[in-house]
Amino acid sequence: MVHPADAPAIASRGVLTTSSGNPVDDNLTSMTAGENGPILLQDFHLLDKLAHFGRQRIPERVVHAKGAGAHGYFEVTKDISHLSCANFLNKVGKRTPVFTRFSTVAGELGAADTARDPRGFAVKFYTEEGNWDMVGNNIPTFFIRDGVKFPSFIASQKRHPQTHLPDATMVWDFWSLVPESLHQVTQLHSDRGIPDGFRHMHGYSSHTLSLVKEDGQFYYVKWHFRTEQGIKNLAVEDAARLAGTDPNYATRDLFNAIERGEYPAWRVYVQVMTEQEALSYKYNVFDVTKTVSQKDFPLQEVGRMVLNRNPENYFAEVEQAAFAPSNMVPGIAPSPDRMLQARLFSYADAHRYRLGANLHQIPINRPINGANTHHRDGFMAVNGNGGAAPNYWPNSFGGPHPTNKPAQVYPKNVRVEGTAARHAFADVDADYEQPGILYNMFSDDEKNRVAANIASSLSQTPEFIQRRQLKHFYRADKDYGHRVEVALKAAGSKI
Repeated sequence: MVHPADAPAIASRGVLTTSSGNPVDDNLTSMTAGENGPILLQDFHLLDKLAHFGRQRIPERVVHAKGAGAHGYFEVTKDISHLSCANFLNKVGKRTPVFTRFSTVAGELGAADTARDPRGFAVKFYTEEGNWDMVGNNIPTFFIRDGVKFPSFIASQKRHPQTHLPDATMVWDFWSLVPESLHQVTQLHSDRGIPDGFRHMHGYSSHTLSLVKEDGQFYYVKWHFRTEQGIKNLAVEDAARLAGTDPNYATRDLFNAIERGEYPAWRVYVQVMTEQEALSYKYNVFDVTKTVSQKDFPLQEVGRMVLNRNPENYFAEVEQAAFAPSNMVPGIAPSPDRMLQARLFSYADAHRYRLGANLHQIPINRPINGANTHHRDGFMAVNGNGGAAPNYWPNSFGGPHPTNKPAQVYPKNVRVEGTAARHAFADVDADYEQPGILYNMFSDDEKNRVAANIASSLSQTPEFIQRRQLKHFYRADKDYGHRVEVALKAAGSKI
């Protein structure tokens, strides 16, 4: 059989082969010893198929496992060359190809797209100076501010080690013992905790990053991607229904919109602070559990991101896409944010585990200007492995050589002082101020919904955890605490 007679005519994709390129004569019948005899070991095509089939899966991401992605471009709309020497930002109208991946955070690959969960918002900019990965979320803060807590935080959001079930007690036990989480917990249980797909949500760097000029002068910035489609969220009842009827709702929505020519777009902005403004701000700008008020530091437009092309192959382009905050170009640099500093290591390291040491040779991760390193060997080195070029430095045979321009890569004269120690964050009151401010921005109806959303989960935990968490809500705002307490009792709590 070459092509089903009742199927539409289509251009042939050629002769089927084995993985070694040998033509296959029959793809429906294995080779046997006689009509009813056992299968023969010499049937390489059968062995080839089964051996590959058993090795198709790669390790799932520990976080952000379920996601969708699309190609597009970023276009500069406002000149910010006075803030950064980044080449892709140097001219209004300049376009840079991008690949963006959206995701849920805690769920596995088969999880529902409509879970109450932050959404990953990661953008890979393929610039002339290498890749910049803006690895953020749809919420401008995070649950913790120190990377040493991250493995425990994620463990609390995953499955119970005995029952292998999601466990509200683990979730709230951790949150109640780490009150810096209150700001993010409040946002997560608001209406924006369940976005209506990936097109109708903002994106944020969350962390403070740096923009660096050619002379090393720098500014601290926060990046904002604001959806042009408008914010839309799902009601709890609709999210639960879709989790059962269409758990791939957001993935399907993004793909179909692009196929229809309805290309989603986001306006891109930065909040800009000088070093002195950042260090003297009323909140620690290097604490990712806090936001920087737009009243104090207004948004400055930078550009526009448009997604206009779906992947040709999900595994090749979405599953193998590797985003890491450490992928930075000249003109963009990190800040002292502790969570960011930990992520600079952990994301790239996780991808080396998932995809191998040569992950940057995979087309979706390959920089358009080409990687020119002294790296050699490792599994799946498929780009010529550097040929006969030197694999060490310094050398006398043409490099590749460094630029010797550190000012473009790292801010100049950043002040670092103090003793080497485990310095705890001292301003505990700040952990309650911003959650209280956020709560009072909600309408009366949304305040009730926030309380009900919290109670639906918190009520499943032991009373001592409920009481512990309630103290945090009351400390942030008395009305906040009161509404959650009322909602808990309505959900059957005996507190």
